[in-house]
Parts: sequence; structure tokens; C-alpha cells
Amino acid sequence: MSVYWCELAWLGDAEPQESVLIECDRERIASVAARMAAPDGVRVLHGLTLPGFANAHSHSFQRALRGRTQRATEGSFWTWREQMYEQALACELDSFQALARATFAEMALAGITLVGEFHYVHNDRDGNPYGDPNALGEAVIAAAADAGIRVTLIDACYLHGGLPRFRDADVGAWVTRVSRLAPPSPRARLGAAIHSVRAVDPPSARRVAEFTRERGWPLHAHVSEQPAENESTIERYGRTPTEILHEAGALSPAFTAIHATHMAESDIALIGESGAFSCFCPTTERDLADGIGPARELVDAGARLALGSDSHAVIDMLQEARGVELDERLGTLVRGRHTPVELARAMTSGGYASLGWPEGGRIEPGALADLVSVSLESVRLAGTRVGDALDAVVFAATAADVRNVIVGGRELVRDGAHVSIDVAAELSAAISAA
Repeated sequence: MSVYWCELAWLGDAEPQESVLIECDRERIASVAARMAAPDGVRVLHGLTLPGFANAHSHSFQRALRGRTQRATEGSFWTWREQMYEQALACELDSFQALARATFAEMALAGITLVGEFHYVHNDRDGNPYGDPNALGEAVIAAAADAGIRVTLIDACYLHGGLPRFRDADVGAWVTRVSRLAPPSPRARLGAAIHSVRAVDPPSARRVAEFTRERGWPLHAHVSEQPAENESTIERYGRTPTEILHEAGALSPAFTAIHATHMAESDIALIGESGAFSCFCPTTERDLADGIGPARELVDAGARLALGSDSHAVIDMLQEARGVELDERLGTLVRGRHTPVELARAMTSGGYASLGWPEGGRIEPGALADLVSVSLESVRLAGTRVGDALDAVVFAATAADVRNVIVGGRELVRDGAHVSIDVAAELSAAISAA
């Protein structure tokens, strides 16, 4: 049993509770009580304590691109993609795992307790399977365990285009390979992805959807990130990417549309009616000049929100959360389309559910004992009133304000430092090697 006394804790309402005592029994929260005096010797969490953050969309190898793609003029997603391909070709098995471990450790420092790794680098640099065809996927799971955070390995079916490193021979080969994935650890789960309708034809997309439905796995897909994606899909199939996924049986409450930036009204209705998630990645969508997605319209139609850091131009879920609202303010000239509570849920319970961990992302008995405390004493948050603490954290805090991170009842980050990893040193070494 581990016990934490929180100066303030967000329990789901607009205003946080004061003096909250949280008892954890191994992986789960056993009890939560507000307005309790701190028992002697208990671990005190200052500032505002929230459920652990979920990063619902990650490509860990792309962390090596940070700061290296910004000088191109007249660039676009497509010119960036060529630089990403070069990076994908550079990673060997060992360097891939080291980079994932360091990237996941950086996530831990940012308060991320669960990551969804959208994994599509499957083969060696020549496109040949490794002796263990899931070697890179299993390296991701091992990297997350080393870093101390939970992971859902979202293994992507990728059949057409891209690099040979990404591709399985056909959907049957993908099914055979993914079926051989080792049983995950208690802190790792499995999911699948249709990389995109550019990379997976409609009959194959239907088979992937059937496979995940049979296993109860979450299913993700990149959807309408670029206008050119929509145009080529309509030209080839006469339907939008969302319509193709709908016809393939992919849309369901277990489905997550990644980006969903350029959606027709009919697409928004299909996603909403299915009860699916939409995962927005504002820092990447800004970085790649993708555009501003219709988050409010999707939520109003019935979709649920999750958030991701995608290419890791920045790893900061607080920036992702407020980015959804602030980007829409620029596009609509309207403030307050998403409340602080809605944004906080997107980066906690929404992300956990999107990744197949519906018991996480909340501070309540029975939930996973994953917590993050954010200091209110930095220059960004000094002077914050108790009743405004959630709003201030969502709209002004950064990853640098994260002080303590608990995963499964045990402290992983203490006073802003990882308990076992020199994260900056490992990132530097891993990026150089990759």
C-alpha cells in the first residue's frame, strides 16, 4: 500500500479538491478522500495532482527529427515526409530501441504515464523481415518497460507506398505476423492500425478491422491529414477515407481517427455516430502545416477526444490540450469552444480509453494508480487561485512544471527527475546513434 497526500487534486469537476488523500493498492487506487489532514510520513504531492496523461499517438523514432526539419522554405507535409523517410532508414534494431526508451523517458518527465505507439517500422533497412518479424515491435514494448510507463503497441498494417521497411507482403502476412506478438506484460497491451487508406486497400482494411474486433483490440488510422489524401482517395475509390473505413467496418467505439483534419460534414457525422475517438496532435499539425481540424464539430456529433504528440516536435500534453482550443480560436474567432475540463479529460481518460485502458485516466477507487503532480510555484503559475488551478494548468503550465509522476502506485519521477534514467544524456546518445 502506498499513500499520497495531495495539496490539490482534480477529481473530474471544474474546481479541484483540497487536501486529498489517495491510497494505492499496487496498480489500483484503493481510496480517495478530500479535506483530510496529511498523516505523518506520507508522501506529499504539492501543486495540482491529476490522473496520468495519455499520449495516444506516438512515432518514437521521429524524436530524432526535432530541430532538423525547420529550414526548408515552401515546405509541406510531403517535403517533411522525405526527411522522415531518411530517418526511418537510419535506425538499426539496437538504436531503434534505445531511441524509444529515451523518448518514453522524456514522456515520463512530461507526466505521460501511457503511450500509444503507432508502430509501422517493421523490417530491416532493405525491407526484409528480421529473424523475429516482430523484433522492432517487441523492442518498443521493452523500451516502455525500461522507461517505466505503460504502452499500447498499435501495430500498423502498411501494404502500399512508403518504404519497404514499413510494408508487409499482404494483409494475410500482417495477420500472421501480428498473431505471433508475444503476450504483453501487465503494463503493455496490443492494438492495431490501418496506417491510412493510401497504404491499405479497402478489402485489406476490412480484414484488419475484423481481426481487431475478434480480439477486442483498439483500432487506429491516420484519417484525412492532408487535402491531397482526400483527393487521391476520392479519385481512386469515389469515396472519402472516412467513408472507406466505414464501409470496411472499421468505425466503432474502439476506433480512433488520427488527425481528422480535413473532414466533410458527412465524415464528421460517420465518426460521431460510431462513437469513435478523434485524436488531435496540434503541435505536429502546426509543425507540418496540416491545418486545423474540426474538433468541436466532431465532439458535438458524438465523437470523443484524445491527444497525441505524434512526431514529437514537442512532448508536452498540456500544450496539446490547449492547442485544440487555441487553434480553433484562430480559425473561428470564438473563445471557449472547449472547456478546461473537456481538454483535461482528452489528455487523461479520453486517451486511456482510446488506447484500450478504460480503467485509467481518473482519480477514483478502482482506477489505475497513475498520477501526475504539476507545480503551481513557477513563474508561469505563481499566484494561481485554488478554484482556477485546473484552468491555469491547462492553459499556462508546461511539461517543465511536472514535478512527480506515479505509475501503478510507485513514483517514477520525483521532484522533476526520473528515478533511474538520465533522460537528457540518453536522448543525446540515442539520437546520435540513430
